[in-house]
Amino acid sequence: MADTALATRATGGPDSAVLRRGGSGLSWFGMPVLLAVILGATYLWVGSLELDTIERRTLNADQLTRSTLEHLHMTAVSTAIVIVLAIPLGVLLSRPFARPVVPAVLGVANIGQGVPSFGLITIVILWTSLGFWPMIIGLVACSMLPILRNTMVGLEQVDRTAVKASRGMGMSPLQVLLRVELPLAFPVMIAGIRTALIINVGTATLGTFFGQGGLGFIVYNGITLNRTPVLITGVVLVSALALLVDYLAGALGRLLAPRGL
Repeated sequence: MADTALATRATGGPDSAVLRRGGSGLSWFGMPVLLAVILGATYLWVGSLELDTIERRTLNADQLTRSTLEHLHMTAVSTAIVIVLAIPLGVLLSRPFARPVVPAVLGVANIGQGVPSFGLITIVILWTSLGFWPMIIGLVACSMLPILRNTMVGLEQVDRTAVKASRGMGMSPLQVLLRVELPLAFPVMIAGIRTALIINVGTATLGTFFGQGGLGFIVYNGITLNRTPVLITGVVLVSALALLVDYLAGALGRLLAPRGL
């Protein structure tokens, strides 16, 4: 038995692989199990009720699937755009030559956090028109700051000794950035991405007020029609989606993080 355990550790068995990648089995499977329990309990509760015509019109597979996909679409597109914009901008602002403009850029990015989301999206819509892309612009503005700031903080926290040693080995500035600075800053950057994802999932519920549907349609119907099962279903789905994307981003971060971090 002891020999088997030692062999498993020496060969990098499943237990050591999990520990190397950042956590126990609970950290990997706890959230999916919790979400399955919550969604299953909600499904059983709603199924035990005698729904009227209005409730059945909203709480059916087609409508729930369509609303969830619309919500995911808005969240995925807006988060992808934020990542493409905020990470390169954060890298530039972390360079010494850009320090004079850092306060101004952060001040502009902070507008998305300081102004209420509904008001910010409304302003964007008024400047443009109703549509998918104006809604995406509003979501990007709301979630820009976490990724931008975390990219800058992560790069600033990189050990300067490691950077100097890399340059001493003959690496170019670009190679140092790609091979040393960004990998070491990755855990802080992924935390910003997780925050932006949660912000976008929550803010995307406002899409229903601007003709973009999403799970906000379910919540809105529950409130305006005074239907508690509809309202609770919408709230549970939005909350579960936020927890799911946060879990997936965290799991991806643990898998992609450089070994030893």
